[in-house]
Amino acid sequence: MRVRALMAGLATMAVLTGCGGLEAQLTSPETSKPDSASVSDARKKLAKLAVKGRAPRTGFDRDEFGPAWADVDRNGCDTRNDILKRDLTNEKFKSGTHDCIVLSGTLKDPYSGKTIDFKRGQDTSMDVQIDHLIPLSDAWQKGAQRWSETKRKEFANDPLNLMAVDGPLNNQKSDSDAATWLPPRKSYRCTYIARQVDVKAKYELWVTSAEKDAMETILSDC
Repeated sequence: MRVRALMAGLATMAVLTGCGGLEAQLTSPETSKPDSASVSDARKKLAKLAVKGRAPRTGFDRDEFGPAWADVDRNGCDTRNDILKRDLTNEKFKSGTHDCIVLSGTLKDPYSGKTIDFKRGQDTSMDVQIDHLIPLSDAWQKGAQRWSETKRKEFANDPLNLMAVDGPLNNQKSDSDAATWLPPRKSYRCTYIARQVDVKAKYELWVTSAEKDAMETILSDC
């Protein structure tokens, strides 16, 4: 029943916000490897993205994108738990939360390829973090500061732009774009870049020339 509720909630959000297909949102990034058609589509979308310099970071604040991990799809679970539930396996949930709060599970980290045992706790929760493929600060400097508060909240909680990943690598990435950071696991870079392009195209964010060059280089080798 919770899975059906999640799918129904995401379907509603897709209608309201123009989100991509549910398959892209509900499929774990680890298992959604791009085929030649997806790579070709990413190249076409990348070619259409506007190329500009970074706008000033002035005015950026996490709060500009709404409260962290809001329940935007109204399924009763916050976005962080939705993504943990989507991307982890062997999950165990806190009793009484209708299979919402993830207490533990296993992540096959897409960025490194290693297996991480997740356990909720003060000293362990951050071993697995939820990464914004397009960081909020990067989005802010490439178009998002012009958006409405509602659109920024949607962006921050869009499953298409979110993945459960290794915490230290997420910290290493910080607010970098493709020109300055790529996953160390080279076999995942095609998927990573294709997904970033999907997000940028969906939200009409621009790219810098260095970022576009980096993306084109990765896609040319896919």
